[in-house]
Amino acid sequence: MNRIEGKLILITGASSGIGAACARRFAAEGAKLVLWARRVDRLERLSADLRERHATSALLAQVDVRDRAAVNRAAGDLVAGGHVPDVLINNAGLASGMSKIHEGDPEDWDRMIDTNLKGLLNVTRAILPHMVARRRGHVVNLGSTAGHMTYPQGNVYNATKYGVRALSEGMNLDVAGTPIRVSSVDPGFAETEFSEVRFHGDAARAKAVYRGFQPLTADDIADAIAYVVNLPEHVNVLDMVIVPTAQRNVYVVDRNES
Repeated sequence: MNRIEGKLILITGASSGIGAACARRFAAEGAKLVLWARRVDRLERLSADLRERHATSALLAQVDVRDRAAVNRAAGDLVAGGHVPDVLINNAGLASGMSKIHEGDPEDWDRMIDTNLKGLLNVTRAILPHMVARRRGHVVNLGSTAGHMTYPQGNVYNATKYGVRALSEGMNLDVAGTPIRVSSVDPGFAETEFSEVRFHGDAARAKAVYRGFQPLTADDIADAIAYVVNLPEHVNVLDMVIVPTAQRNVYVVDRNES
């Protein structure tokens, strides 16, 4: 059964990777879309593709989730136009750098904390009250296996994803007494722009992260998110951990090194 058709779905970080894959998947299911990202040129290309393939028009806004004022303006414009999202996908997030804590770059730390934690809070604070007011909605946060187990030189990124996990649990408690659902989808190794962003554009180093095994794709994760969103309203997936078969935890990955 398709319970996604006709729903208004807001996706942050929608210009690439998991966000763009979610936009394509939900458009194919007949959803109406609101797409936010920093790179508006990519959003426009994605929107044109969705329009051609699925006759779907999306509401676009250039939004950096770290900018609370910009988030509030974009959310205010949506609500003023009568567009309260049925589903919020808090997808915007990143890793920046990978080093020991005593050798880390504070600018990398700020970028991760401001995007992964404050950005998620900014968007949720702007959208969730309207869901609560009308007693309908679903928030899906993109977590990570890094929020379940730390790994060497992951420190601050791990901390932000543990924070996302705690925020997801806290949100569920805070909306008790309403039918609003809060879910977290936590991927393991997924080959998107993630590692290239983490390593500041070093494509060779990023490619090596996925050498010797088949990682998840953005489409795999979009499929999982669509499953969570499509469930009956009395069913709430609190936390879904999704990894490639080759990955057993953050340390153990079956790599073919031959």
